[in-house]
Amino acid sequence: MLTASMKGMVALTGLEAVSNGVQFMIHDDAGIVKWGKRRIPRLHKLWDFYSGRSGIGRFVQTSFLFYGGITTFFLTFFSLRFNVFDGTYGRTLVGNLANIGFTQIQGGTILFWAYQILAVMMLSAASMTALQDAQATEWRDVAIGEIPEVVIYRDRRGTFTRSVTITFAAAVIIMLLVRGQTTHAVPFYSIGVFLPITAMGLAIRKHILEHAKGRARKLGAAGATFSACLSAIVFLGQIFGKWEEGGWVRLISFSILFTVAHLLLLSPLGYRDPKQIHRIVREKAHVRGAMASIVEWQSLKMQEYRYSLLIAIARFWQLFGINRPVRYDPPAIAGDYDHALHTDHPEAPSFLAQYLEKKEEPRLGGKPQETAPASEDPFS
Repeated sequence: MLTASMKGMVALTGLEAVSNGVQFMIHDDAGIVKWGKRRIPRLHKLWDFYSGRSGIGRFVQTSFLFYGGITTFFLTFFSLRFNVFDGTYGRTLVGNLANIGFTQIQGGTILFWAYQILAVMMLSAASMTALQDAQATEWRDVAIGEIPEVVIYRDRRGTFTRSVTITFAAAVIIMLLVRGQTTHAVPFYSIGVFLPITAMGLAIRKHILEHAKGRARKLGAAGATFSACLSAIVFLGQIFGKWEEGGWVRLISFSILFTVAHLLLLSPLGYRDPKQIHRIVREKAHVRGAMASIVEWQSLKMQEYRYSLLIAIARFWQLFGINRPVRYDPPAIAGDYDHALHTDHPEAPSFLAQYLEKKEEPRLGGKPQETAPASEDPFS
């Protein structure tokens, strides 16, 4: 139980890692799904839900939810039962629970320290998911225009070495600034998790309202709305509910990140045309299939957002008599999401192909010479 308690919160944090790492999973059914389709076909809705690459991710996330929820319950129960918390006796909550459990047996002190070493190793391994997040997100941020293109590079082993190196260096610098006190990062992590969960909840609500009907539409929209509101409350609570504990620092930090991201997007570094997006996704990141189509569509939508901001800024200056025309032409229209994704044909080519110049096939001896047509006017 003590081991499970330690891993409870780590398991919950794995949800984000799976959502980002699903692009690296094989597009195949898990063994239990194949067995279920053959032996229990009447549960076809369940097997369809857990089919393919997305189904593997759902399997892992479902396991995380149950495993993380149960073990976190153990953690809370034993904390109240033995009246120990973070900081009690100079130990963490898990450290206190482990000490109570192991000291009940002979030689427990040795086992306690062995457990502590094991815990450090396990948490260090779990923290590596942050580097997976960096690999899974930074190339997408490059494609949509929030990070300069020079950051993206994928070696032959499939690792985005530059993004991982930059992330690791930033983590080391931050740890030096906070003098190794990792607890300072907990509020920022909770904010960074619940803000995207809020956005995902609203996106799911919109999707349900557009595609579902009847009772499923009503219940699904209500559930998605509840999740989005709950996540938003937690997100805001980490800032304003803990204002005296440093909430104002988090507000300033995320405001700076929000502002810098928009400044990069509005700058020339944030401009992306379809050819550049295709090159980043297909040639530099070497991503194919539905994931590539999703990011290409997102990139075009982000360019539409960028152009609308530039238009709004130009109109704002016009109020003061300053005419600042937009330097860029209107971006390519992203269009319908389902059309861009090729849900019926996941192996279909990129929908950006229509914007790419068709290269002529090479000819033996080079391109044939062309002669101009003869002029009808002898004096010309």
